[in-house]
Amino acid sequence: MAIYDNLHVLLFLSSPFSHSILCTGIRHGASAFLKGYFLGGAETTMYDYTLTLGGLAMKVLLLTLNAKYIHSSLALRYLKAYCRPVCADILVREYSINNGLLDILGDIYREKPGVIGMACYIWNIEMTLTLAGLIKKVLPDTAIVLGGPEVSYDPAEVMAGHAAVDYIVQGEGEETLYRLLSSLQSGRDVETIEGLAFRRGGRVVINGGPQIVHDLSCIPFPYSDEDMAQLADKIIYYESSRGCPFSCQYCLSSATTGVRFLPLERVYRDMEFFIRHDVKQVKFVDRTFNAKKEHYFPLWQFLARQNCRTNFHFEIAADILDDEVLAFLAQVPPGRFQFEIGVQSTYEPTLAEIKRRNDWSRIARNVLKLRSYDNIHLHLDLIVGLPYETYERFGRSFNDLYALQPHMLQIGFLKLLKGSGIRRRAGQHGYVFMDTAPYQVLANNYLTYGEVRKLHILEEVFNQTYNSGRFPATLRWLVDCYSGDAFRLYADLAAYWEERGLHSLSHSAKSLFGHMAEFCRYHRLKDAICLQLLKFDALAGEGGVRPEFLPWNGDEWEYVKTRFWRDEATVRQYLPGYCFTSWREIKRNYHIEVFEVNIPHYLAGGELREERTVILFSYAQDRINYQIVQPHDFGM
Repeated sequence: MAIYDNLHVLLFLSSPFSHSILCTGIRHGASAFLKGYFLGGAETTMYDYTLTLGGLAMKVLLLTLNAKYIHSSLALRYLKAYCRPVCADILVREYSINNGLLDILGDIYREKPGVIGMACYIWNIEMTLTLAGLIKKVLPDTAIVLGGPEVSYDPAEVMAGHAAVDYIVQGEGEETLYRLLSSLQSGRDVETIEGLAFRRGGRVVINGGPQIVHDLSCIPFPYSDEDMAQLADKIIYYESSRGCPFSCQYCLSSATTGVRFLPLERVYRDMEFFIRHDVKQVKFVDRTFNAKKEHYFPLWQFLARQNCRTNFHFEIAADILDDEVLAFLAQVPPGRFQFEIGVQSTYEPTLAEIKRRNDWSRIARNVLKLRSYDNIHLHLDLIVGLPYETYERFGRSFNDLYALQPHMLQIGFLKLLKGSGIRRRAGQHGYVFMDTAPYQVLANNYLTYGEVRKLHILEEVFNQTYNSGRFPATLRWLVDCYSGDAFRLYADLAAYWEERGLHSLSHSAKSLFGHMAEFCRYHRLKDAICLQLLKFDALAGEGGVRPEFLPWNGDEWEYVKTRFWRDEATVRQYLPGYCFTSWREIKRNYHIEVFEVNIPHYLAGGELREERTVILFSYAQDRINYQIVQPHDFGM
C-alpha cells in the first residue's frame, strides 16, 4: 500500500537528522568555516561549510535499512546533496532488513565515521535501534542521530529507552540545519532550535515538534551521474511536492496542512536528467500528485512529449481528473504513465470517519475510461480495518473496485502509525493492534481477529491469482460462476488454500495452474471448460508456462498446422509481411492451438460458446497478441 510503503521517501525526505548529523561533530572544540555560496539553479542563497573536528575532516555516514533490495532511499540522497557544502566526506550506505546485523556493524566499523545518521521507519525501527546500541559499543565516540517518522512523534520516549541515541530530529529539517549550524558555529545554545531533541544534564530536551520546509526550491536535486550507475537495478524515487490536500486520519500526511510545490522549470530539468540516463521507472512520491492542475497537467504534457522509454508512476485522486485531462491521457504513449489510486473504501460512514473525500461515481467513471484506453497501468488500493467496515461491508468495497478491473488491486491492512489521527482515537473503535512496528491492526469493534486472518489469506491468494495476471480468462469465468460476487469467489479460494495448507507454501507458476484446476473440480465446476480456459491463460501469459496436465493439441493437428505455415498468402492475412523462414523461427515467435470453446468471443463480452476455435498467438512483439484463425483458412 503506497500510503505506507512510500513513507520512507516522503516523511524522511528532507529530515533534519542529516543536518544535525553534521552538527553533532562540532561539539568539544570543533571549528567551522562559513562562506557565502549560491546554489546553481536555486534562487535561495545557501552556505558552503567546511567542518573539522580536532583539526581533522569529519567523516559522516548516512544509512538506512530498506525493506527490500530493490528499494532505494531518496531521503539519504537528498541529505547528502544538501549537506555536501557542509562536509565533503559524506558516505551513503543502504542495507536491507535481510542483511545480518553483525555484517552491517562490521561495514560501519571499517569506515569509523565521526557521525552516523540513521533513517527510521516502520519496517526497520527495531533493527535500527539494536544496530545503534551495537555501534555505540564498538565506536563509543561516534555521535548517533536518528530521523524519520518512527522517531519524529515520540522522541523523548525513544531517547529515554536508548542511551546510544545522541540526537533526534523531527520532521523536515533543511531550515533546522541552518539554525543548528549557526548556533553551534557562534557558540549559541541549541536549545532555541525547534524540532531538535538532545540530551542535557542527564535529561532529554525536546524543543518543538516536527518541522516543515516552506520553500522547496532551496533543496538541491538529489541524484548524480554516479548514483544512476549504482541504481540501475533499483526503483528511482522523486518528489515534486510535499504535503497533501486531504486529511486522511490513517496517514501521516494528516499531521501537516497544505501542499508545497517545486517550481515546474526545476522539475522539467530533473526529468530530463532521468530521461538522459534512460531510467526504467521514476516513482513520484507526491501524496496526491494531481492536487493542483496548474502543476501536474503541464508536467504530464511535458513527459508525454518526450522520446523515451521511461515509465513515470504517480499516486493520484481519480475523481478530480476533468474531461480535458482524460482526453489528453487517451493519447499518452503506452507505458509512459502508471497510476496508483487509493480508494481505500466505498462505504460513506467509513470515509467520513477517516476524513477522506471520495466521489465514488466519478472514480468509477474515470477509472473505467482510463481502463478502456489500455495505455496506462492502473493500480487501485483498499485498506482492511477501517472504522465501521465489517467483513461483509469490506466485501462490498472489494466488489466495487474489482468491477473496474484494474491491472492491480492491492489489499492493505491498516497500520496505526505514530502521529496519525486514527491512532489517537484507537479506543473509540476498540482497536487491537501490534504494540511494535508496523502497528498493524489485529481486530476492532467491526472485525474479529479471525476475520482479519481470513482476509490475510485472501490477500495472499488474490496476489497469486488476479494480481499476478496469470489467469484473466479463468478468473472471469469463475466470477461468472459465482454470479458476479468476486469477493465470495476469493473467500472460497482462500478457504481452499488454508484447508490444504497451501497458504504456508511457496508456489511456482506451474503449480498454481494445478491448484486452480483442482479448485474447479472441488467445487464441481465444469472441468472441461476450466481446463480450456487455463490452457488459454498459459499461452497468453508472459511466463511461457506449459503445465503438462492441460489438454494440449499435441500431434492431433500437426499436419494442418504445417500446411498453414507453408501457405504464406493465407498467413499474411493474419501476420502482414510474413515469410516462411524456418521452423525454429516459427516455434519461437508463434503458436497455434485448437480450443473447444470460443474464448476470444467470451473475453470481448459475449457468451462462452462451446465451439471449436483456432487461435494464433504471436510472441514477436513487446506484447503477446492473439487472434482467431478462420476455419476455412485452417483447412477445417
